Amino acid sequence: MNPQSAFFSESIRCLKQSALFSGLATSSIEDIVTRCRRETWKRRRQLPMEETWRRFHILLSGRVRLSRGNAENGRMITLFLLGPGEPFCIFSLLDGKPHDVMLETLDDVTLLSLPMDEARQWLDEHPEFNRKLLPYLGEQMCSLAGLASDLALHDTETRLARLILRHVDSATTEQHVTPRLINDLSHESLAEMIGSVRVVVNRQLQHWKQEGIVDAHRGHLEVEALQELVRRAEELPHKVPA
Repeated sequence: MNPQSAFFSESIRCLKQSALFSGLATSSIEDIVTRCRRETWKRRRQLPMEETWRRFHILLSGRVRLSRGNAENGRMITLFLLGPGEPFCIFSLLDGKPHDVMLETLDDVTLLSLPMDEARQWLDEHPEFNRKLLPYLGEQMCSLAGLASDLALHDTETRLARLILRHVDSATTEQHVTPRLINDLSHESLAEMIGSVRVVVNRQLQHWKQEGIVDAHRGHLEVEALQELVRRAEELPHKVPA
């Protein structure tokens, strides 16, 4: 991206506010943005594995879902839900291999994109980035481990409660809160994040609504009794990165 572009300073500002890039020298952030091109993708764009691992991407706005599916029964499971400032194709950046994931945009998104070999070159030239990258990868691995244990050990109500709590600010003392990233997702999308189906998630949300725990209707989710939701989750789950 040309430093004279109107989007250059906007991209720098977004990366400085992200958990992964914050704290890096401005010159390092400017270097990677200069090597990138800015792209805009429409909502509901889907990219299969063959198209997701050759370039490295960093979200500037909107949300992206990474998932895996079973072609025989049509079932899907969401592995990661990413927001502004977060990268994707991070594992391909490290091992140079494709990974069996489907990428879908949940909103109109803007992002930075550059070829994987150029991203690896930037990584070699800025070893200080590793101090941010390793904890980020640790959080990603913990997130996958949490998903696996939830599927194996907990029922649908507990898994749904834990999902919502992962997207609530852990520092809040309010009882009425709006979960980040997931508050406007469909019940089908929520089901794909906990290994369930739409009708089961819809039934559970309606039950909680009657109990005054959440306010859930089409395209909207609010937590109205946070501590009761924590009790339904049995324990506080691993938090997703802010």
